Amino acid sequence: MRVAVLIGSDSDYEVVQEAIKIFQEFKVEFALEVTSAHRSPERTVRLVKDFEQKGAEVFIAVAGKAAHLAGAVASQTDRPVIGVPVENFELGGLDALLSTVQMPKGVPVATMGLGKSGAANAAFLVVQILALKDSGLKKKFKAYKKKLAAQVEKKSQKVKKNL
Repeated sequence: MRVAVLIGSDSDYEVVQEAIKIFQEFKVEFALEVTSAHRSPERTVRLVKDFEQKGAEVFIAVAGKAAHLAGAVASQTDRPVIGVPVENFELGGLDALLSTVQMPKGVPVATMGLGKSGAANAAFLVVQILALKDSGLKKKFKAYKKKLAAQVEKKSQKVKKNL
């Protein structure tokens, strides 16, 4: 298991599915747990330590509302932590975004955009981080980027045909 994915609530599972698809596509081993910085802080600390012992190289923390999960995780590890804030009904996710992105000096959290796109980008960032030491993963990611570029070219040709 190379990546530990922590979600603040089972309601965040829909968001994190975007990251899971990418991990499956790139064959990156991951583990997923629900834990809360506020409702189960001891569990959060225990999970971080357990995942480190199991070889987690990167953590992703997905949470909404006050969203201190990424910060709580970052306070317990020296491994990279990527935060994904989740939109909510009350404030549209602004509270989650600000509490994830505004970390104190020395406790970094790489913060992605809100919701599903943020979860997908978190997974892609993990792939890039792991590819620094994994040539097979690096090749897969380069091929993926080429595929994206080819899709843009196709779309451009399609648009031009419609002129």
